[in-house]
Amino acid sequence: MRVALVNPPWSFDGSIYFGCRDPHLPLEFGYAKALLELAGHEAAILDAQLLGWSMAELTARVAAFAPDMTVVTTAPSYLFWRCAPPELRVPMATVEALRGAGGLMVGVGPHGSTTPRTALRKLGVDAVVMGECEEVIVRLAGEEDWSALPHVCTWDPHGEGGIRVNGGPAAAAFTDLPALRWPTDWVARHRHQHHRFDAPATGPGAEMEASRGCPFTCTFCAKENFRDAYRKRPVPVLIRELDGLIAQGVEYVYFIDEIFLPNEPLLIALAERPVKFGVQTRLDLWKPAQIDLLGRAGCVSIEAGVESLTVAGRAALDKKCRLGTDELSERLILAKRVVPFVQANLILTSDDDPDEVARWRALMAEHGVWSNDPVPLFPYPGSPDYRRRWGLPDDDAWERAVDDYLVRFDHFCDIQDQRPRRLQELEARTPLRAAE
Repeated sequence: MRVALVNPPWSFDGSIYFGCRDPHLPLEFGYAKALLELAGHEAAILDAQLLGWSMAELTARVAAFAPDMTVVTTAPSYLFWRCAPPELRVPMATVEALRGAGGLMVGVGPHGSTTPRTALRKLGVDAVVMGECEEVIVRLAGEEDWSALPHVCTWDPHGEGGIRVNGGPAAAAFTDLPALRWPTDWVARHRHQHHRFDAPATGPGAEMEASRGCPFTCTFCAKENFRDAYRKRPVPVLIRELDGLIAQGVEYVYFIDEIFLPNEPLLIALAERPVKFGVQTRLDLWKPAQIDLLGRAGCVSIEAGVESLTVAGRAALDKKCRLGTDELSERLILAKRVVPFVQANLILTSDDDPDEVARWRALMAEHGVWSNDPVPLFPYPGSPDYRRRWGLPDDDAWERAVDDYLVRFDHFCDIQDQRPRRLQELEARTPLRAAE
């Protein structure tokens, strides 16, 4: 089977979207392509965002490839599955544009993983994958009858509301995924170095995945239906992938791991290579000697989850933090001595006094640690926060979350529009025009 793996030409106007707007390597499609080819299929990644294609050009490219099946993602790379755009405006437009040229149509991403019926209806695809998608895509390519495949939502006149949902979200083995290889021209044009602020880019950046999932269940993290269980890739596989990127000129790698935990063999291998890197982690899980090794290994950017400055606030977020605020502050300052950029993430909570937050941020700034103005918490469907408020996500989960967010808050993250729009308004806009 010929399979097209499509990342749409994203537009985020009016969206409640916290993620980076720049293109990133589509790791999930990289894995899927490798596994499809191992199974004897032909696969092509058509990344309109990375390659700068319009919807019209993407459509022409897909038509030229003439796939039997086209897979469209609802989030711009695995890096942002936990904070995807709530609206499906651009994926809807992409499916509509490719209809007739793409063969069987499949949707993957956080929307189908958390609210499969809604995603199937809105996208109008033949099937939606629930959960981590790379292994399920291979099974779809290898089967003519999808009605009994697990982790798949399909149309079925005998199912509830004309839809069949088979099982729950998939969790890939992950540890057996191969080292990825990217076209040299893709790497060359990937000048974005995600979350790097210590120096201007002089060469390409890239993204890699050393681990997947997280052993914690913080209330704000939308990972109940995908990328949940913690798994690590073997270091030799990671190094093969990294060495390939370095040979293509990559000077900086961002590990997209939900939580980059201490991994001494990997850090030692990184220290031996001419590459810098960035991570997101929790410094309460790092001993001082491990933080020192992280700096010596070439880490130049840490995004550290602090979230709240009180024990009660962190407990309400189910952080299970091992340290008090003073000890956390000391770890952040220690990290800044060996890593050029350290960010402490804060979430807007009722337990934190604004004046105390301002004093703490000023103290951190004195030591070179940057902390954000506390960000309003969006109740992502698939997060414990959503479930505590309304129960399990239903067909209106995304609309409910957006409306609640707009009612409760009158200021937003600095990368969002001044006033994000309701989901109904965004998805009602002319799809093809909105996505161009």
